Amino acid sequence: MMQSMTSSSASAGLRVSELTDRAAWDRLVDDHAGHPLQLWGWGAAKAHGGRWTPRHLVVTDDQGVAIGGAQVLVRRLPLPFRRLAYVPRGPFGPQERLGDIASAVTRWTSEHVGGVGITFEPDVDADVPFRVGGGRPQQGHVLIPRTLILDLRQTPDELMHAMAKKTRQYIRKSLREPIEYRRIVSDAELEQCLDLYDLTAQRAGFPLHDRAYYRTVQRELGEASPIYAAFHEGRPIAFLWPAASATTSFELYGGVDETGQRLRANYGLKWTAILDLQRRGVVRYDLNGLLNDGISTFKMGFASHEDLLHAGVDVPFSMWRYRAWVRALPAAQGAMRRVAGLLHR
Repeated sequence: MMQSMTSSSASAGLRVSELTDRAAWDRLVDDHAGHPLQLWGWGAAKAHGGRWTPRHLVVTDDQGVAIGGAQVLVRRLPLPFRRLAYVPRGPFGPQERLGDIASAVTRWTSEHVGGVGITFEPDVDADVPFRVGGGRPQQGHVLIPRTLILDLRQTPDELMHAMAKKTRQYIRKSLREPIEYRRIVSDAELEQCLDLYDLTAQRAGFPLHDRAYYRTVQRELGEASPIYAAFHEGRPIAFLWPAASATTSFELYGGVDETGQRLRANYGLKWTAILDLQRRGVVRYDLNGLLNDGISTFKMGFASHEDLLHAGVDVPFSMWRYRAWVRALPAAQGAMRRVAGLLHR
């Protein structure tokens, strides 16, 4: 089917066009090993309630061949800031061309969106060069750069061998319990999982979106966001909700109740999800951030290494707006923290 595009911007031999065909966009992301947060469904979910407006930008070379792209999330801000643009775990394309792709996306966004500027949080290691014209180190972060990414090209035995001894023991123990591990299959089961998420959020003290938002995430991402649950006596006691592109899985949400904690259900559940995603061809499993907390200690037991992704790049469109946004206005800085807290919850 013909790709539907509008508006284009050309520079340095690269051309940027906006794609409006959902299926074509997702094929582009998967063909270029893009991150699941670059899938159309994630942008559509973030548009829930009018919070963000996604723009889908394809970058082509001087031969007209698509070499990559970026899903740019645009948030409207009060005057005088106008707008803020954000690219979660993007752009995508050949690693050696990511800086050029991001620079082309920046020029298009400056012309067609404007406002404070654009922030990129690319899905590359911290030591990979990522130079964007006019860019500077990101102020703060939305997604946590310190994380743990499992290489699912390894065999299950190799993955197990890299885990902490206690993690292996708890996986085996939880798999012997009278627990059924599987994907959820109904709206009612989704609501039960969201009940668990409410409990987890209350226990850990973090804010949540309204339930309609999570239903939108499931609807918009569909098969790109399988939800796994551990069922005991007919009800879920733990759940894990990743998003997955063709190559990369990224944990979005999860929760466990007291019974699930006692039976170590979250260990067997995560292992079940890892193996299922490996079977469908995913080669990278990102546990989505490490902090100095109990959840991160649990995550770190699943490997003997850590990963540090690129800390991100800000590209101001207006220096006075940018300086006011990140330094001068406490209200704006508080809004940025709220954006960071809610973007991936």
